[in-house]
Amino acid sequence: MTAAHLSARGIPALLIDTAERFGRGLAYSTRQPVHILNVVTAKMSAWPADPAHFATWSGDDGTTFAERREFGRYVEEQLAAAPLVKRAGGMAVDAERDEGGWTVTLSDGAKVAASALVLALGNQPPAPFPGSDGLPEQRFVNNPWSDAAEVAIARAAESQSDVLILGTGLTMIDVVLSLAAAGHEGRITAVSRRGLVPRAHVSPPGAPSPVSLEEVPLGSLMALWRWLRIRSAEVGFRAAVDAIRPHSLAIWRSLPHADRRRFLRHARPQWDVHRHRIAPQVAEQIKGMIAAGQLDIIAGRVASMQASADELEISIARRDGRESVRRVATAFNCTGPLGDIRRTADPLLRALLADGEISFDSLSLGLEVDERSKAGPSLWALGPLTKGMYWEIVAVPDIRGQAEAVASDIHKELLSHG
Repeated sequence: MTAAHLSARGIPALLIDTAERFGRGLAYSTRQPVHILNVVTAKMSAWPADPAHFATWSGDDGTTFAERREFGRYVEEQLAAAPLVKRAGGMAVDAERDEGGWTVTLSDGAKVAASALVLALGNQPPAPFPGSDGLPEQRFVNNPWSDAAEVAIARAAESQSDVLILGTGLTMIDVVLSLAAAGHEGRITAVSRRGLVPRAHVSPPGAPSPVSLEEVPLGSLMALWRWLRIRSAEVGFRAAVDAIRPHSLAIWRSLPHADRRRFLRHARPQWDVHRHRIAPQVAEQIKGMIAAGQLDIIAGRVASMQASADELEISIARRDGRESVRRVATAFNCTGPLGDIRRTADPLLRALLADGEISFDSLSLGLEVDERSKAGPSLWALGPLTKGMYWEIVAVPDIRGQAEAVASDIHKELLSHG
């Protein structure tokens, strides 16, 4: 969408990505109809100035939870309508400054020149799960968004074997839905430290209960937490959480560094399951699988993992002090995207870091950027790479505004440079 905004301003843009993902990215490249959006179509427009654009495109009243692959098709159409956008299939592995801006090297050795560089890499793949080194790849899937994960899901469904999922958040939901859609009826065990599962949206949605920034306590995590609990008791947690979303940047920036770290360590799991909710029909399916005994949610941690010829034996230290052992044919690492940007394996980020062109933010969530999302001269970053500055910058309503702002900033800089 940044490229589309640039095109609308008369600026040619070159998108570099693997050919099958142009316009879709990772989340919307899914081919499975069971993977649906976590918010209604009324909130998913790609264009900030036209909030109903996607709902109109979908032909509904804005209250539908559409398939993710449909949203991918929608963004593809927006990209296709941008006449000044060109595409280069491949991966950018290096970028060096020159007098005109940047020279970017692709994985096939090709080089392209650019006046400005935008890092829109999305979430980083998860780091290998601790203790998974040496486990057979067909038994332990470290990246649940990979082709290997699709093969493992199909194999589990065919054999009706038991499965273990590490993590109980949105990624776990995706894998469980994929297993069910493939016809898997074996036992699924999902484990996380607290055993928290994403909450559901309600349908029809409750009445909004907006608050002004002046009503929200700033500068103290504990004061905010107490206020949110009181507010939730008055209007319901959904309305309370949704009401502070417009103020999330001001709240995040008001917190001292120690409180931000405290939030990430202690409060983030609770925030994530209440903030990033799932569609009612998905919640009902998960609830039904739990009630039927097919899906077991455990609060605990993996104590050990051992592989034999045809299974994994995984020992789980439960939060209540008990120990459980699961023997499964396949395990999936669903702990979410890479949490510590210092561990990134992306060659472009590693090259820019080695050259001193970028630095990591103080929490190691992403890159150090300013209020214009600039990571350096003629260099911008978008989305999850800017979480250290913005925190709430992973959903479409947030990123679409950032994309437009970055395109506008690039336009202004290029004009000022003649």
